[in-house]
This record gives sequence, C-alpha cells and structure tokens, in this order.
Amino acid sequence: MKEVQALVFDVFGTVVDWRSGVARWLGPFLAAHGRGDLDPFALADAWRRRYQPAMEEVRSGRRPFTRLDVLHRENLELVLREHGMDPGRMAEADLDDLNRAWHRLDPWPDVLLGLHRLKRRFFIAPLSNGNILLLANMAKRAGLPWDAILGAEPVRAYKPQPEAYLRTADILALPPGRLCLVAAHNGDLAAARAAGLATAFIPRPTEHGPGQKIDLAPEQAWDWVAEDFVDLAAQLGA
Repeated sequence: MKEVQALVFDVFGTVVDWRSGVARWLGPFLAAHGRGDLDPFALADAWRRRYQPAMEEVRSGRRPFTRLDVLHRENLELVLREHGMDPGRMAEADLDDLNRAWHRLDPWPDVLLGLHRLKRRFFIAPLSNGNILLLANMAKRAGLPWDAILGAEPVRAYKPQPEAYLRTADILALPPGRLCLVAAHNGDLAAARAAGLATAFIPRPTEHGPGQKIDLAPEQAWDWVAEDFVDLAAQLGA
C-alpha cells in the first residue's frame, strides 16, 4: 500500500453517470426537433464514441489544445448529421444548451457520501478531460465537494498523456507516488501507474449500459480495488 496525500478522480463514468444524464437531455431535444423516433441512449453513445478521436487530434499535435466543451460541441453537430438532422437549421442557443448536458450529470449513488468521507483525510479533486467550467458547473449542481478543479485544461494535456498525471502532481507539489488516481477504467489507471501514481479501481458495470463488456473487473493488481467510493473510504481509513 502506498502512502498517499491526495486523491484525484476520473469523472465521466467514475464519478457521474454520463450515459443516462446525456440521454435525459437528448430526449426532449429530439422530440422538439421532430425526431422523437430516435433512441436518446443510442445518440448519447454515438456522441461519446467521438470523444477519444477528437482528443487524439490534440494529443497527436495535429491540433492545438482545445477545451472539451468545444470538442463536444463539434461532435454534437457531427452526430446530429449522422442521424439525418441538420444543426445548421437549429438555433445556436438550443445546441449550446444541449451541449451543456455534460455539465449537468448526476453522480452515482455512492459518490457524495464517499467523497465527503475521503475529503476528511485527503485533498480531493477531479483529474478529468473535462474543462474547468464544465467540472465546476457539474460540481455546483451535484454537490461534489472538490478541494480544487484540476484536469486537462489546467495542465494543457489530455489523459492518457503522461503530462496529464505528472503536471497534476506538480500543481499539488507532490511526488507522483503520493497522488492516487481513482478510476473505473483500467486504461486510465495503467497510464497513471506508468507515470508513477498510486491507483484505485472502482467498477461501474453499467457505465455503457446493460450490455457493458469492458472494465467490469480490475485488469492489474491496482493499489486499491473497492466496490464503490464508500468502500474505498473505509479501506483508506476515512
């Protein structure tokens, strides 16, 4: 076990249920634009599938750092066109409001209690690819008790680039081994471990819906494996 002083958290999927949250806002939008026949969960999945390719344009250097709100907005227009809708004929305000669905996601049931317990002993913050405004709005709405808003925008790097983890540790004036990433994604944890961080795995078996096939179990011997945030707090003595 590693002695850690701060915990940083993946957010989309680990802290919040992005799929249900985005679908909840897509449903009325589709109905209002005459496409109530479309499955909002399918569109949420399609929107999310464009997440990594959009960030890869930044990670590869083909595009300068661009905050996630902008990438999400571009991806939204692409997804609407894929499904036979023309965003050019829609009000910009409506599209912007739908894009902010990512700011209005609900935490999993264990999150608030677990975070409040962990906060008593550790510095806690997001280490998300979400931008500052997105994460701050999400925290204000959901009551997430972060000590700071960290992540891709402050360090100008998207996970799983090593800089995303190492620059976060530097911001906190900690050696990487005193910082623990909490995530529901084995790939994120593997990159954090390669950068020297401690790791904690929390399964979210319905993040991608009832047929999820990935990240159902730990794929390495992570420093901690817990059922949920409350269990993690208990394991860490918080």
